[in-house]
Amino acid sequence: MKNIAVIGAGTMGNGIAHTFAQFGFEVSLIDISAEALERAVATITKNLDRMVAKEKISASEKEATLARLKTNTDLAAGVKGADLVVEAATENIDIKLKIFQQLDEICDDKTILASNTSSISITKIGSVTKRPEKVIGMHFMNPVPVMKLVEIIRGYATSNEVTDLIMETSKKLSKVPVEVNDYPGFVANRILMPMINEAIYTLYEGVAGVEEIDTVMKLGMAHPMGPLQLADFIGLDVCLSILQVLYEGFGNPKYAPCPLLVNMVTAKKLGAKSGEGFYTYTPGSKDLVVSSNFK
Repeated sequence: MKNIAVIGAGTMGNGIAHTFAQFGFEVSLIDISAEALERAVATITKNLDRMVAKEKISASEKEATLARLKTNTDLAAGVKGADLVVEAATENIDIKLKIFQQLDEICDDKTILASNTSSISITKIGSVTKRPEKVIGMHFMNPVPVMKLVEIIRGYATSNEVTDLIMETSKKLSKVPVEVNDYPGFVANRILMPMINEAIYTLYEGVAGVEEIDTVMKLGMAHPMGPLQLADFIGLDVCLSILQVLYEGFGNPKYAPCPLLVNMVTAKKLGAKSGEGFYTYTPGSKDLVVSSNFK
């Protein structure tokens, strides 16, 4: 494992690319938008500067990390020679299936194909390729350079050899990989999303306000961030998408998304990235300003 391709230059993609490059891998970051790639490199540079200021890495390590990072708007050129491709595109099954069909056609036979999906079936993704034994999930946590956990998801056909190799590769990133099987939501979101959904229902039913709910969970349950603020940070559209996967996958009404969440996503109130969710945010940042008008 030396050459890594990362598809998608958004929050997760640039974090994954940053982390692989920092730990000595040659990285090709791919996106259809040149502007998105420019923003990603700027974000990675800013985050590396922050690490230098905190004396977590040296200035020379920062420059070496950036030197190992290349960008590309052409998928075929970007994945050429890759040992591992990590897809970090939008959490949309149709988009992911299309990407994996393309990757299967253009990548070397030896190339392992991984998805950073937070809930979509790895078995289903692998089924559209001719190499399902080489398809696996690598679910990184946000922010990727900081968070230690990586969920390693085995599809039904994923081989033991590929699973072992990806577990070892994750450890080389100074991560803690946890192997899980391929069922809706895996472990992290099967547990997290119902909690967030219940917090939204608690607000929807008028039990308490936004800040009150988050304060109870922070001070009473020792959570570093309340569930409503966390939902804003994740993205309310992403939360809704994951809950829909859980609901459809299990057919259990306990996973049904709260109507308030559905309405907020329909109204484009997506959380920190749109400037407003359960809280409002400083434009261009995820800094909390004031709670929204929920009572």
